[in-house]
Amino acid sequence: MTTPNNTMDYTANRELLGSRTFKFACHDSVPCFTRCCHNADMYLYPYDIVRMKQNLNMTSEAFLVAHTTTAIRSMPTFPNVMLKMSDRQGNPCTFLTEKGCTIYPDRPYSCRAYPLEPAIYGDADGSMHMQYYVMHHDYCKGHDEDKEWTAKAWMADQEMQVYHEPNNCWARIAGRLQGDSFKAQGLDMNSPPMKMAFMASYNMDTFRRFVFETSFLSRYVIAQQQLDAVKQDDRELLMLGLSWIEKFLFGEGQLEERA
Repeated sequence: MTTPNNTMDYTANRELLGSRTFKFACHDSVPCFTRCCHNADMYLYPYDIVRMKQNLNMTSEAFLVAHTTTAIRSMPTFPNVMLKMSDRQGNPCTFLTEKGCTIYPDRPYSCRAYPLEPAIYGDADGSMHMQYYVMHHDYCKGHDEDKEWTAKAWMADQEMQVYHEPNNCWARIAGRLQGDSFKAQGLDMNSPPMKMAFMASYNMDTFRRFVFETSFLSRYVIAQQQLDAVKQDDRELLMLGLSWIEKFLFGEGQLEERA
């Protein structure tokens, strides 16, 4: 998982935090306030889209068109989704004003995590482990503040816990997509399986219609309680979508097919 990567001519150092603490604070009295919100090359996770589009009262499709760009990077057959910067001077984030972020309660995971860079690792048995690195950009003066944090305390302060389950699930899928097996099969980002996976991870409005208006429910066993939840709750719908991706792409996961 990554944090905002400023593409200006600045250096950045990364150190493993472990059980140690770090000093950091970000507020409008810090000289560099909002500097990291300019010209950022920021990946967006599926749950980021859910939170941001709900904040803006937009459909997933409209949000993706207006505020994101895609490119093939780490996954040869699946597009990475990045936040689109504005064309104003300095290329600030679209949601940035002089007073700060206009969608702050629903800002992306990477914005919440900074200056931490959470790195998720998977074992052969499917278990996931997380390590935390501290990023030091030479423009950032937040490290000069006196407030001291552990990784756990910082995550709690930034309300990151609700992101962990969907992000961990997505990291497991993304790790599998980084291999060449699908490319070797002749698939690319426009192949039907990859387009379906993109829908089930990044376009919840379309995926909800797919669940309730196609044969999906006749093919998979969905408990009534979960079914009631996904009708209204995009986070629950996303978790179903990620389970479905694991099933139809990899033949794994807990989603049960009907006999």
